[in-house]
Amino acid sequence: MFKGHPKGLLAAALSNMGERFGYYIMNAVLVLFLCSKFGLGESTAGSIYSVFYAGIYILSLVGGIIADKSQNYKGTIKTGLIIMASGYVLLSIPILATSSNISWLLPLTCLALFLIAFGNGLFKGNLQAIVGQMYDNLEAEAAKKDPQALAEAKDKRDSGFQIFYVFINVGGLIAPFVAPLLREWWLQANGMVYNAQLPALCHEFLNDAAGMSAQALENLSSLMAAAGGNIMDMADSCQKYLQIFNEGIHYSFIASVVAMAISLVIFLFSQKTFPTPSKKEAVKGVEYTAEEKAAMANEIKKRMYALFAVLGIVIFFWFSFHQNGMSLSFFARDFVDSSAVAPEVWQAINPFFVIVLTPVIMAIFSFLSRRGKEVSTPKKIGIGMGIAALAFIFLMVFSMIQHYPSAEDFKSLPIAEQMAGKAHWWVLIATYFFLTVAELFISPLGLSFVSKVAPKSMLGLCQGLWLGATAVGNLLLFLGPKMYNAWPIWQCWAVFATVCIISMGVMFGMVKWLEKVTK
Repeated sequence: MFKGHPKGLLAAALSNMGERFGYYIMNAVLVLFLCSKFGLGESTAGSIYSVFYAGIYILSLVGGIIADKSQNYKGTIKTGLIIMASGYVLLSIPILATSSNISWLLPLTCLALFLIAFGNGLFKGNLQAIVGQMYDNLEAEAAKKDPQALAEAKDKRDSGFQIFYVFINVGGLIAPFVAPLLREWWLQANGMVYNAQLPALCHEFLNDAAGMSAQALENLSSLMAAAGGNIMDMADSCQKYLQIFNEGIHYSFIASVVAMAISLVIFLFSQKTFPTPSKKEAVKGVEYTAEEKAAMANEIKKRMYALFAVLGIVIFFWFSFHQNGMSLSFFARDFVDSSAVAPEVWQAINPFFVIVLTPVIMAIFSFLSRRGKEVSTPKKIGIGMGIAALAFIFLMVFSMIQHYPSAEDFKSLPIAEQMAGKAHWWVLIATYFFLTVAELFISPLGLSFVSKVAPKSMLGLCQGLWLGATAVGNLLLFLGPKMYNAWPIWQCWAVFATVCIISMGVMFGMVKWLEKVTK
């Protein structure tokens, strides 16, 4: 697999696995953790999640600027790992949230999230820059030999980044299992049983027991008795359950600290094998005529218009796709039978499908190319938006058949009625299958499109704009939980499907123009 690739590729990939491990734990548990620890509503927890994930991408620009100016990429990466680890350390402290301490405990949690996002920003793009420099050096050495060697070296770049991407998802595949295992182990050690619905009911009881409906009180008593609590003293049982439940999640953040430490150790021991990206040498001044300057300016305008058109499309892809950590996490908790599999575990489906499906999709594209039917990058992005729409159309139709109300109304039903209406896990697997295929059509190919269309003098800026578009899509994520709780959920899925279908139509409408620009 690594034959012909730079010596430091495996070490860089392993260094990245630890960071992705922590990232995917956050993706799996963050909104559910905020709800269970602080009793936040889905919309409030979703807003924090949206800002956190937008911050990761915005701060990647800051991390790149810091590394560019200091020319200390390795030092910036190491600092990023240490800052990320400090954020996870803060999150791992198991303090029970109460009405008297939430005023400082919630801001402390948000500070920890900022540290993780900032550390990720220092780490994320700069390690990728080092990997890119490995292949720049590989190609430079090959160019000294002969054109054939150079061609072979250039072919290695794409497969090298695919190897790197697969290792990222290996970390992501493992991470979602950690939090549920630690939480359930800690609950069992304290004579309790996991139940996804109990934390919200416990918070409701502790905050306003007198205002709870008779059905909600009945549901709480039934679930608490099954979970091992003492229903004779419900207030004490609710506090104890919340404490033990959330302590188990806090321990999963300790696993993230360990993963950061492993990444740091690997990086420290391997850093001598990593090149240091450097600024390109200044190009000597060249005199152009007024007509040449006007033609170049016009060409740059065309390319930037094309870039912004595609960025406008991918904003809506990330808005829909990253519901995997938002509305889809809540759906897994509320509407899917979690008696056998905890809701967080379903976050492992996406990296699993990435690992399995990447070679399949590459083989399909390669086959079409050999037959002279190569699909252009803009077409692939349009197809990806259509596949993303299929995921939400599937969920929409399924929810209509099941006659699902809004999440808020569903959770107010008697427990027996809720359990009878819950979906089987295959629904999530089918949904994530479509979403992952869409991701593989859009995410790596979008980066390829940016590299093709960006003016050479603005390549760094244009890659930054791609991250910025991802950040804007993430900022819109909070809308998902609002719709999820307010409307029959088929309508929530219909919104995402409609957004993807419209985006697909716009993309296909621009294909000929975009193909012309990228030639």
